[in-house]
Order: sequence, then structure tokens, then C-alpha cells
Amino acid sequence: MKVRFGGKGQQAQGFQQTRGFIVVAVLWILAALSALVLIYLTYVTNTAMTVAASAGRVQSDALVTAGLELAAYRLIGFSQDARPTSGAFDARVGAGRISVTFRSEAARIDLNAAPKAMLAGLMTGLGAAPADAAGYADRILAWRAPTERGDDDPENSFYRTSGAPYIPRHASFPQVEELWLVRGIPEPVIEHMLPFVTVFSSLSSINVADAAPQVLAALPAMTPENLQELLSQRSDPAVDRRSLLELSGSKGATLDGSRSYRLTVVADPGGGRQSVADIVILLLEGGTEPYRVLSWHNSSDGSAGKPL
Repeated sequence: MKVRFGGKGQQAQGFQQTRGFIVVAVLWILAALSALVLIYLTYVTNTAMTVAASAGRVQSDALVTAGLELAAYRLIGFSQDARPTSGAFDARVGAGRISVTFRSEAARIDLNAAPKAMLAGLMTGLGAAPADAAGYADRILAWRAPTERGDDDPENSFYRTSGAPYIPRHASFPQVEELWLVRGIPEPVIEHMLPFVTVFSSLSSINVADAAPQVLAALPAMTPENLQELLSQRSDPAVDRRSLLELSGSKGATLDGSRSYRLTVVADPGGGRQSVADIVILLLEGGTEPYRVLSWHNSSDGSAGKPL
């Protein structure tokens, strides 16, 4: 009697099972490799996009800085009396372009120096009722006014009773955005004021040759008729600038500039990308430092004019 252990059919079946297992394993390996390749490609793509965006920001920042430097050194090249109070220029830097406008901060109303009448006049021109505007101006004056009365100061009491977790600074505004902290002024009024005020001119007057119509209208002696005539005359380069002072009523008006300038720098490194910066600088007389940056806002950071 002969006994056979396995046959050709059984051997073939085992081989097919082994081969099927190997094929499945290979397919799993290929799928894993494909996933790894996909992950790697995604990483490389994202990295390339990040690097490209970062390079674009670096180029834009470099162009903005170049615009700041060019504007500062152009202004420093003039004597105080001959220095222009406003202007604009374009320049090409490498493959990029910059566009710069500059204007003395004397074109704005200084929160730390302006009298009550001018502050109230600005808010009235922006839509506040005259009686309300006078009260809002008092709130601003009280915020910046020094005091030695401590808890007995009526303005401190006003803030405590209104639920504010702070009291007035009783010192100069360090930045215009601090207006958001002054109690008793409606937020829309503050929002409308911010483009026309400064803390950097240190002047109680405004430059009537550069100021916006809203600022000119805040002058105590300004009338609607004189305002229109002033705007018409100052656009004519042949007109004697001293006539602008006569039309403004002279009180609170000047043709002098401030050593602080506001620059708007538009940088275009190419490729359709643009970066805008709003910068305030102080020109220094003598010394190793020709200017100092007082304020810098990029259009991308969204910080300008926002509540603290």
C-alpha cells in the first residue's frame, strides 16, 4: 500500500496563495509610498508658497524703508525756512517702484496743543451738535490736563461713576488712538476725528496751505464763504500764500510747518503686489541721528485707528 503526501494540485494552490499574499503586500507598500509622496509634494508646495510670500514681504518692507529714507534725506537737505511742508515723488529701486507723499503734521489738529474752540469746531464740522461738541472738547482737555487733586478731581470721579476701570491720564496723549479711552465722546465722533488729528505737531495752530477742508473749517473765525475762497486760492501757485492767512481769520492759522512729517509710502515690488505704510517721522537738527520714527502702520496689520 502506497501513501502519497500532497499532490501537484495542492502545491499549485499553495503557490497561488503565497503569490496573492505577496501581491497584496506589494500593493499596500505602493499605496503607502504614494501617500508619502503626496504628503511630501504637499509639504514642498506649501513651503514654496511660504517662501515666495515671505520673499515678497521682505521685498516690500525693503522698498518701504527705501521710500522712508529717500523722503527723510530730501527733507533734511532743506533749511528749516525753505523746507517744503508737503509734496510727493516716485522712484525706482531695482525692479521695484515706490510712490511717496509727505505732509507736515502741522496740517492736522494737535490733541495736546489745540484750544477748545478748534477741537469743538472740528467735531461740529464732522456732524456733532455745537453744544455737544463743546462738551466733548471739555472731555479731551480734562484728559490731558495735569491735576494734583487726586481722588477729589471731578474728572476722576466722572470716570469712576461711569464704570471705567481707569482714570484720565492727566498728561499729553501719546497717540491719537488713546481718544478711544476718553469717556463721554460717542465712538462715531472719534472715528471721524482720527484722520484729522495728531499728537506730533506740538502746535496750537494749523497750516492752512496743507490742511484738509475739515480741519480748515474748525478754525474759529472761518466762514463757509472764506473756506471756499481759501481752497480756490491755494490751488493757484501764483497766489501769495499770505492771503490764505487773511481768509482764515489768522487766529489759529499759520503757514509754518512742523518738524514732524507724515509719509505714505506705496511699495510695488512687481507681480501685482503692493504694500502701503503710513509713517510719521521727526526731523532732528544736528547729531548723528537725522530723523526718528514716531509712528509706523502697515496697511496689512490693520492697527491704524483701532480701539486700544
